[in-house]
Amino acid sequence: MILPHGLRAFRHRSFRIVFFGQGISQFGTWLQLIATSWLIYRLTGSALYLGIASFALQIPFLVLAPFAGVWVDRLSKRTVLRTTNAIALSQSLAMLALVASGQIQPWHLIAGNLVLGIVNAFDSPARQSFLIELVDGRSDLPNAIAFQSMLMNGARFLGPMVGGAVIALGGEVWSFALNSASYIAILAALTVVRVRTRVPERTSERWLAQLAAGFRWAYGFLPSRSALLLLAAVSIGVQPMQALAPFFARDVFGGDSQTLGWLIGAGGLGAVSGMLYLALRPTVRGLLTVIGWAGAAAGAAVIAYTRCTQLWAALPLVYASGMGMMLIAGSINTILQTIVEDRLRARVAALYIMSFLGVSPIGALAAGWAAQYVGPPAALAIGGAFALCASLAYLARLPGIRREIRPVYERLGIVSRP
Repeated sequence: MILPHGLRAFRHRSFRIVFFGQGISQFGTWLQLIATSWLIYRLTGSALYLGIASFALQIPFLVLAPFAGVWVDRLSKRTVLRTTNAIALSQSLAMLALVASGQIQPWHLIAGNLVLGIVNAFDSPARQSFLIELVDGRSDLPNAIAFQSMLMNGARFLGPMVGGAVIALGGEVWSFALNSASYIAILAALTVVRVRTRVPERTSERWLAQLAAGFRWAYGFLPSRSALLLLAAVSIGVQPMQALAPFFARDVFGGDSQTLGWLIGAGGLGAVSGMLYLALRPTVRGLLTVIGWAGAAAGAAVIAYTRCTQLWAALPLVYASGMGMMLIAGSINTILQTIVEDRLRARVAALYIMSFLGVSPIGALAAGWAAQYVGPPAALAIGGAFALCASLAYLARLPGIRREIRPVYERLGIVSRP
């Protein structure tokens, strides 16, 4: 199949099938997430409950993802993905039954988020490490990573806006129903796809030794260590913007569920724009510089957002923060998956997910707690300042980071040898 260079991952039939199946499923997931967030705030009126719900959804990434990476490296990635999506479908059906019967309580929603978070802690490293099988090698892998990230954030852009309209027209129950139906697409795609399965590494090493090998690779090398620590700092500082979005939608901008959809959708559109930029790049070279400036831009946008009192002024800043967050996350994922050894691929993907999504509940819970004392705008501004300072510190060390990674790029043929 002849396609432009910027679309080279779509030459692979397996990637196309899973891409479109996953797109439908992710769209449904965002319908449910926006309904969960709005329903919790409608039932409780509490920013702290919003923080707890976000914490429950993402804390499994921090606690379980490293162990999940070891487990996924031992198994068929497709089998893992079929199992995780089947469990997620069961969770969605259970939440649908509670909402439709009128028995839903805030603790049900928090518990449902926790179950989904545990499932995602195993699903995410499997999904990341499955890409190399879908495109049959490393040459098209950066393009596949960029388009998969664009897909996730395209769903984040469209899902909340449509979800807000669905809630306004038919109530939260329809969001849960549509999400349940959307899982059929990804389960069907994983059933019919044909890939050349990579044989998992056979080793006599114990789990802890395998876990330690992943940590040594990721944190024993200055460029990967610096990138992952920066990602964690920016995630803690910037991602609470989404957890506190219902407060800003209703109490600052005087809106409703549709306003919430616009706010989260603006961040998703920014993320899609950033990932489109990465997809069209011909090489990973230069991405270490991109992540420093992207993190700084995201932190600055969050600080400015907290000073807004009008929706029209806030939306461009949400867009900018979304673009910055996804540029840093997408760039780091592309670098790591390009240079990592195959035997460590799922473990390193899990550590990346831990740094990106796993630490964000700490930020969400801290922002929700601080909001009780200084107010949500001030709590969010503190996080933005933290992300900005961490990015400036990273940029100060950038020359040394570049020197360290150059031999690796030379070995892989990304840059020419002197």
